[in-house]
Amino acid sequence: MITPRISPLNRRRWAWLALCAILAMVAGRQLMQRLWSDPVIVLQMGGPYEYMEAHSTASFSAWGRGSHDVSGGIPKSDARLRFIDPQYGFETPLARFFTVTFIRNLVADIRMSPQIEPLLIDDAMKVVVDLQAQWCAKGWKPIGARRNPTMADSPEWRAYVKQPPLSGRSYWQAGEKYQALLILRRFRDSRYPDQERYLITLAIAEPWLQFEEDERRFEPHHSPPPQPKKGATPCPSQPS
Repeated sequence: MITPRISPLNRRRWAWLALCAILAMVAGRQLMQRLWSDPVIVLQMGGPYEYMEAHSTASFSAWGRGSHDVSGGIPKSDARLRFIDPQYGFETPLARFFTVTFIRNLVADIRMSPQIEPLLIDDAMKVVVDLQAQWCAKGWKPIGARRNPTMADSPEWRAYVKQPPLSGRSYWQAGEKYQALLILRRFRDSRYPDQERYLITLAIAEPWLQFEEDERRFEPHHSPPPQPKKGATPCPSQPS
């Protein structure tokens, strides 16, 4: 029996077809991954705008670039924040309010509400507790905790934030690199007049507060937030 021989031209043609098929599969998988996954804004504090643009899956609307030292922008759709750092990285839920400030094209601060609408207390507490757990696991430490202890999903905390204008407020620091402020407060939503809804605010920047000095000059809190029970603190540095 004579085995037909494949000419070099046919070999190259088949190799080209196989390569095209592989590339089509990879492109299709990436496209479907974007469709399946939530849009993400990927940011490095102090990183360039171009890094965010290259790594994010959500489109971004920027203003002031190229003509001002300070510029800013917002995602064009609801998007998660993926905060990139080898040690301190974390990720938020989808956010609708999400702003980024750039100084000379570098990320200077992030302000967002990690939710797409005001939430019921059960859902709001899940977001707050999850963010704090991520920070604890990645080495962030609560700071200023004598006056602003970290929040917990407890009857005491639920009763506290239920009373406007009181709010839960915790500060966190990642080494000498970043600070974060997390706020939980009740929010009157006209769409749900018979429901208690809550708004979460998150701000991240380079360290801007020195709490050892600040806490000495603070007046006593007129309505102090719940203090953690002994042994129930989320991170070792929190005072009992």
